[in-house]
Amino acid sequence: MEYKHTSVLLKECIDNLNICPQGIYVDGTLGGGGHAEEICRRLDASGMLIGIDRDAEALAAASERLEKYSCRKEYIQNNYTEIKQVVSGLGLEGINGAILDLGVSSFQLDNESRGFSYMHDAPLDMRMDRDDSFTAYKVVNDYSEKDLTGIIRKYGEEKWASRISSFIVRERKQAPIETTGQLVDIIKAAIPASARREGPHPAKRTFQAIRIEVNDELDGLKKAVTEFCDVLEPKGRLCIITFHSLEDRIVKNIFNDRADPCTCPPDLPVCICGKKADIDKITRKPIVPCEEEIERNPRSRSAKLRVAEKRGRSDDDVGTAV
Repeated sequence: MEYKHTSVLLKECIDNLNICPQGIYVDGTLGGGGHAEEICRRLDASGMLIGIDRDAEALAAASERLEKYSCRKEYIQNNYTEIKQVVSGLGLEGINGAILDLGVSSFQLDNESRGFSYMHDAPLDMRMDRDDSFTAYKVVNDYSEKDLTGIIRKYGEEKWASRISSFIVRERKQAPIETTGQLVDIIKAAIPASARREGPHPAKRTFQAIRIEVNDELDGLKKAVTEFCDVLEPKGRLCIITFHSLEDRIVKNIFNDRADPCTCPPDLPVCICGKKADIDKITRKPIVPCEEEIERNPRSRSAKLRVAEKRGRSDDDVGTAV
């Protein structure tokens, strides 16, 4: 299957990265390489792109797509949460910018064998890294009813979480639930018909919740945002695209804490805690897709872009991070 993915908020991300042709830039969710290609177009032969992805198929497709560009390129199969390890392993002190696109790629959604989509009948998988042993099958068939309810409610923000989990547990007592099609039917049976008539597909929130659990996405995101901020060189920028409120809240809160870390009571005339801001928020409110992009790519509808910049030297002194 050809690796296809429509990059969301592409121009907005690239414009906000403020790319220096000699700089070092990371695409921490390389996917099909759409954002990375626009970065490579702007780098000269001394610039570097570091592409990270958990999916070996994505890395292979992106490396082929980006082969024609002259900049240095490094492809790393890893979780973007390990950015400090990646930077250190390449002998670098820091990076000049990075992008994280937290959406599931179109390739993964449309590839029936991956089990991400509620639109295709496939084995319950949902692993972004197929070398991992933990799958959606184990969540659906091994988690207690209480734990299932917890993740569906927390990660899916699903009001029918308790009812869905009880239906799952009842069904798996008869036989293991093995496919996405079986799971969709169970979810549809659990949600009252009147509630299914409006809003998104009835299985959307539950599938999202299970995918987040399988790939440890939210805890990993907290670590990643913090560590990407740490490895930025002065004036380096971090662009993060989120697709649901839980992700956006994590990014927003960490950016807020790094931009205003003071813990002193607000009535104190001067700061005595000594905590200093090390980033500036470039986007006070998130950037969202225009109507034209949403019409062209409906999967972009819920996307939000937030951008932060590392504090440091003057705007004219970007340099490289080698």
